[in-house]
Amino acid sequence: MSTEDTAAQTKTDNGAGGEGAPRQKSEKELLKEAKKQEKLAKLKAKQEKQAALDAKKQDGEGKKDKKKKERSVITYDIKTEKGSKKDTKCPMPDSYSPEYVEAAWYDWWQQSGFFKPEYGGRDISTTPYEDKFIIVIPPPNVTGKLHLGHALTNAVEDCLTRWHRMNGKMCLWNPGCDHAGIATQVVVEKKLMRERQLTRHDLGRENFVDEVWKWKNEKGDQIYNQLRRLGGSYDWDRARFTMEPRLYRAVQEAFVRLHDKKLIYRSVRLVNWSCTLNSAISDIEVDKKEIPGRTMLAVPGYKDKVEFGVLVSFAYKVEGSDEEIVVATTRIETMLGDTAVAVHPDDPRYKHLHGKSVIHPFSDRRLPIVCDDFVDREFGTGAVKITPAHDHNDYEVGVRHKLEQLNIIDEKGNITGDCGQFTGMKRFDARKAVLQALKDKGWYRDTKDNPMVVPTCSRSKDVIEPLLKPQWYIDVKDMNAAAVKAVRDGELKIIPEMHIKTWNSWLENVKDWCISRQLWWGHRIPAYFVTVDDPSVKPGQDSDGDYWIPQLTSFSLKQDEDVLDTWFSSALFPFSIFGWPDQTVDLDALYPGTLLETGHDILFFWVARMVMFGQTLMGKLPFKEVYLHAMVRDAHGRKMSKSLGNVVDPIDVIRGISLEGLNERLQDGNLDEKEIKKAIVGQKADYPDGIPECGTDALRFALIAYTSQGRDINLDVLRVQGYRFFCNKLWNATKFALNGLGVDFKPTPQHQLCGKEREMDKWILSRLCLAVESCTSGFQAYDFPAATTACYNFWLRVVCDWYLEYMKPILYGSDEDAKAVCRNVLYTCLDVGLRLLHPFMPFLTEELFQRLPRRQENSPPSICVTAYPLPADMQHRDTDLESSVEFAQSIVKNIRSMRADYNLTPKTTADVYVKCTDEDTSSKVKLFTDVIQTLTNSSAVHVLVSDSVPDGCAMLTVSSKCEAHLMLKGLIDVEKETKKLEGKKETLGKSLKKLEDAAAKPDYSDKVPLDVRNQNTDKMSQLTEEIDKLSKALSTLLTFQ
Repeated sequence: MSTEDTAAQTKTDNGAGGEGAPRQKSEKELLKEAKKQEKLAKLKAKQEKQAALDAKKQDGEGKKDKKKKERSVITYDIKTEKGSKKDTKCPMPDSYSPEYVEAAWYDWWQQSGFFKPEYGGRDISTTPYEDKFIIVIPPPNVTGKLHLGHALTNAVEDCLTRWHRMNGKMCLWNPGCDHAGIATQVVVEKKLMRERQLTRHDLGRENFVDEVWKWKNEKGDQIYNQLRRLGGSYDWDRARFTMEPRLYRAVQEAFVRLHDKKLIYRSVRLVNWSCTLNSAISDIEVDKKEIPGRTMLAVPGYKDKVEFGVLVSFAYKVEGSDEEIVVATTRIETMLGDTAVAVHPDDPRYKHLHGKSVIHPFSDRRLPIVCDDFVDREFGTGAVKITPAHDHNDYEVGVRHKLEQLNIIDEKGNITGDCGQFTGMKRFDARKAVLQALKDKGWYRDTKDNPMVVPTCSRSKDVIEPLLKPQWYIDVKDMNAAAVKAVRDGELKIIPEMHIKTWNSWLENVKDWCISRQLWWGHRIPAYFVTVDDPSVKPGQDSDGDYWIPQLTSFSLKQDEDVLDTWFSSALFPFSIFGWPDQTVDLDALYPGTLLETGHDILFFWVARMVMFGQTLMGKLPFKEVYLHAMVRDAHGRKMSKSLGNVVDPIDVIRGISLEGLNERLQDGNLDEKEIKKAIVGQKADYPDGIPECGTDALRFALIAYTSQGRDINLDVLRVQGYRFFCNKLWNATKFALNGLGVDFKPTPQHQLCGKEREMDKWILSRLCLAVESCTSGFQAYDFPAATTACYNFWLRVVCDWYLEYMKPILYGSDEDAKAVCRNVLYTCLDVGLRLLHPFMPFLTEELFQRLPRRQENSPPSICVTAYPLPADMQHRDTDLESSVEFAQSIVKNIRSMRADYNLTPKTTADVYVKCTDEDTSSKVKLFTDVIQTLTNSSAVHVLVSDSVPDGCAMLTVSSKCEAHLMLKGLIDVEKETKKLEGKKETLGKSLKKLEDAAAKPDYSDKVPLDVRNQNTDKMSQLTEEIDKLSKALSTLLTFQ
């Protein structure tokens, strides 16, 4: 706008609607007005330009987000028939996608028979035992879905199986599923009640069992599909279910043979009884809930919570005397079944009462005072009430003193018998009533807090009631002794050895095994009660073993209603799956196995019992080694529990899932509304954004990498995502490498050096040798973190961080000989590196391996049947060279650090001066000047010994004999950089002071959790280090002024 235009405009504006003539502006005012308008116009233009840029940026971000979203859902869309080989001739997608990579491979592996021991035409009967690797799956319960504990088991067992297969062993990993008696029955019963308001008793046994089979047929494939998705290399043609006819027959045969050997017998003893399930349960199904003192607990079937954790004292009157004996109990209702009072024989307080009796206050029953060494004189009053029918310790006392076993609680948890006013009450209602009655009669003394363990049923959450029941038992004394001897003599190896103590303790102290379960789903006990129609023959009792006979086929006799403990059939699994009791080809060739791998929590319940049955029924151990992995806990160290919301389906980690999706998963289980609400809170705290897609390979690698012998795994599921990023690194590195090799590249028929390799070529081959050695020794010693760390470091720290960067100028250069050498070395690293990694990451390694050219035309079709790299094949280790390269890398890291400190852009090149104190150090550095120049983006690298470093450099110490100097003079705006660094230092200083002030408060240690305090300490240390670096950088800048 011109001055004239401005003036005209001003005049017009002033005259519009005004009174009188407008004042004429001076030339100076007009010029000022013009400048103002010019500034406004420039501002407007600038704003419009910025708005356009913002719009463009937003549009670009939108496109970027869209592109990113598209990348995250890259899928394999090439039509491939199920079981056919995947097409890898197509271009590689731009980025790693688990969904793309994992498509089609598993079906091809299975269809090709790679997982069968007969693969390659091998004969299972003629192959020597030492050339086989045989392992059976710990059969998961057919109760729905697998969790991360199963995923760990699968990952460890599969990586071992794949490693042995690649090492030339004939491998069989036998899959299967367990019928899980109690767990499955509970799930189906709840389903019936929820959907049809029916109990199993409404249906009857036969119809109920039909319902369970329907449920199993619906859900059974779900578990097998999960195992396939996890990449497990199972021989699916040999999959077994513990309730299928041939395994059912094996169970019957085992029962009969053990009964014939007088090892199975019938007896009346105390069992762990679940009143809700109306069945005895095994010790492993009993949760031991520790409470510190008085605690109110919810119990199924009771509206109000029940009091636990108190010790109630009351008095018994001594017969014919004014004396009394005060006893204490945590279960006051059981006093209705007391049949004696016990004291220690050497306790002087009660010696005068030996042989006398006390009177029961509610029944006038005489209770003898007995002497027994089990009484702790220091606990309470030193006198103990004895209830043989409802307490395990009291039962033993009762047996020793031939006391009456008075059963006062029935199978449903109600008071029975001649208990007067209490008869018919629910047991915990009777607890209150008995306490009040004792108070009313004046026999109550006091109540104290008492830390205790409350046994609860893991399935029903009911409080366990010890009840006397006629049950079937196995005499395990000799079997246990043989199992202990096998380990002691070295026939059976347990890894880690720390578990041997537990093994011996359990087997040397365990009581006979109760194998009866009052369920309908399971292997019905093949024993029949005989009724003789002859008045001269005395009728038998249910508890009398002489009136029970085992048979393989039913006669007109009454079969036992009970089923066998699930662990009975599981103990037969290593040989029943191969056709025992028939002498089949599989049984002869594949039993015994090589290894049993499982969690340490079932060392006794499953592992020991397989050993017991294997030695007793087969005459040989079922396996030679036992490897026990750790338990998977959540990131906070808590046990996985559905009610906590921390049980995670491995498929959700593989595919990814939203928080809402996790919440919906809770509705599919058997949690009540209260538990669901609690679990939702837990899920929101741990997974506020859900679980990101990680893929199978990342999940497997994370689980195995965490598996350190003897330690539980506190797994943060979100950390699995870190290994998904590692997969992306592998993908990008291989894609770049394949481009670098070129489409016409043909590797040499055998890996061998040509003599033209440079130092960095020799270095990476040396590091590759180290990775091979570490993986081999790691697998041999079951040290899985050693193997995963070796793979991770080689690919990420060696290939990606150093060698690929080093070789770029060579590949883009004109030295064809150097290119050829570099390409052959790179190919060897890709080929060997992928084979090292395959047991842990089967899908990604197969995908990338199939894209590599082959050394020979007759190479194996899949990486899973290609030879695993062995130390004998890689003889290039050079520790001196590794040390020299490590020194050069230290120089590179220091120079990169200085470039970052002074904000030099990648395009800015600077001279580097490496100042050495002696010629030896100088010579070492000179070998790598081209490497240092390439990897630090420097214009030149000068190695100095006696010469001085020019002014204008920043410096960092590499070692006592070497300094790295970076020329900054003329490359940076000193004043601008100084302000920037001072501002950053001030910001960090404020953050540090805030943390220091918080830590200095008197109540800091009391109010702040330990993990937060540790995090704050680490933050303060990091901030202090950063501030020190900034101070040094500022000091250097001062020298440039």
